Amino acid sequence: MAETILYNGIRLPEIWPPQIPQEIYTNRQCLPVPYLENPPEIISSGIGRELFVDDFLIEETNCSRTFHYPEKYENNPVLKPETPLEKGDGKYPACACPKSGGVWYDYEKNIYRMWYEAGFLGCICYAESQDGIHWERPELDVFPGTNRVLPCGLRSDSWTVVHDYYTEDPQQRFKLFLMEPCWMARGMVMTSPDGIHWSSPAATGYAGDRSTMFYNPFRKKWCFSLRSYIHIPHLFRMRDYTEGDDFLTASQWGFEHESKTVHWAWVDEDDQAAPELGIAPQLYNLDAVPYESIMLGMYQIHFGPSNEDCEKSGLPKITGLEFAYSRDGFHWSRPDRKCAIYPEKDKWDRGYVQSLGNICTVSDDKLTFYFTGFYGNPGSDDKMAMYEQGATGAAFLRRDGFASMDAREYGELLTRKLTFTGKHLFINASAPDGSIKAEILDENGNIFDGFSAKESIPVSGDHTKVELKWQKNTLAALADRIIRIRFIMHKASLYSFWTSMDARGASGGFVAGGGPDYKGPQDI
Repeated sequence: MAETILYNGIRLPEIWPPQIPQEIYTNRQCLPVPYLENPPEIISSGIGRELFVDDFLIEETNCSRTFHYPEKYENNPVLKPETPLEKGDGKYPACACPKSGGVWYDYEKNIYRMWYEAGFLGCICYAESQDGIHWERPELDVFPGTNRVLPCGLRSDSWTVVHDYYTEDPQQRFKLFLMEPCWMARGMVMTSPDGIHWSSPAATGYAGDRSTMFYNPFRKKWCFSLRSYIHIPHLFRMRDYTEGDDFLTASQWGFEHESKTVHWAWVDEDDQAAPELGIAPQLYNLDAVPYESIMLGMYQIHFGPSNEDCEKSGLPKITGLEFAYSRDGFHWSRPDRKCAIYPEKDKWDRGYVQSLGNICTVSDDKLTFYFTGFYGNPGSDDKMAMYEQGATGAAFLRRDGFASMDAREYGELLTRKLTFTGKHLFINASAPDGSIKAEILDENGNIFDGFSAKESIPVSGDHTKVELKWQKNTLAALADRIIRIRFIMHKASLYSFWTSMDARGASGGFVAGGGPDYKGPQDI
């Protein structure tokens, strides 16, 4: 393809998706992130909040970076097996888990909508919630008297539901990718006008059982995250990737004239074994969703034990969820290898923790991460007992709260050269005992008149959205100029910044699964 320049100034190579040299993944090397090694000379800052999850935006700073993690809801689980379908109908282990299914906010009905698995490897069911915590199971006409939506005869293993806000076809507002229980097989894709009534399935290319998909609106691509493996010398899990402009066409990887797959992601030399297990970790799954100005990812890391050992004990395998960040939709930065969500011994989520396909929902002040966890059936000699008592939990994180740049006393952070669209500068920051100011510089490092630190009105307190102002000027005076921003901090933490055309602070960024503070998939 011809060279592509992304919304943020990153240039993609002509060969896309990139072909990863074999020695990198066979030796479990870290995959370089090109846009961090060679960032654009000028970064376009026009879509969404700018997060400090990496050094992409930073020219220089004496502040330190702190990573933060969601706190689990104290009354978890929010959904657990209660109905006959969820208890397995005598056929499957008890389970009420979304896996990678999805929780999307419906802006027309003003409700949260969840697609989840009832009975492990059973069927897909549907639930609704006013607050995202208390869930109801409506009776549907698909299978009267139940909340089941998956067509009869199909079983769910790995699957994803995506709300397509951009389609012009009202019959395809929802997309479903499904893998039935298998080792390697062809999957299925379906579409729906309402997320309840689904079309007949169409076959996909071949993939492993733990495969998912997502939509990248920055590049307008449907992307599939496919289970793959190599022998080095033992079986080693990894992920393959394919993309396409059209959902159905993109799903035809491996067939003549259709999309191709490439090796994409794996655990590398920086990934460590869980101390209590001492087993080399592997990448079990990778989900992704657009969040503000980036693609937000969750690596599901498998720490062990093996399926055979779990079958003997009745305990679930141990997996944890790590945050990952991408600014081009393919290369992932994982500067922090600590699990954001991890199993808790002897609790309902003692193992097999999994992320949502859309990872989280969003409000002005917090992010909600729904996740799957299993308790198992300790001591059982049934080899499926490790999958018993699967349920759904929630965990909460400050809005944009993945990483903060911190000044314990006095600190400064200077951005790279930026172009922007907006009249107002907003920040997400915490300075209850300190303050944050800013000055605006030109591309040569000279301070613009009226935008010095002395003329900046300090911001104190704890705010997920607050405007930084100057005594006389507004950011509109610098329209069409290349700028740098120097944040001057005293006992403060800075999580993000953005420019807005709107005095209320709309970022124009993407909001993952959405939430009641928004009217669509973007904060506009």
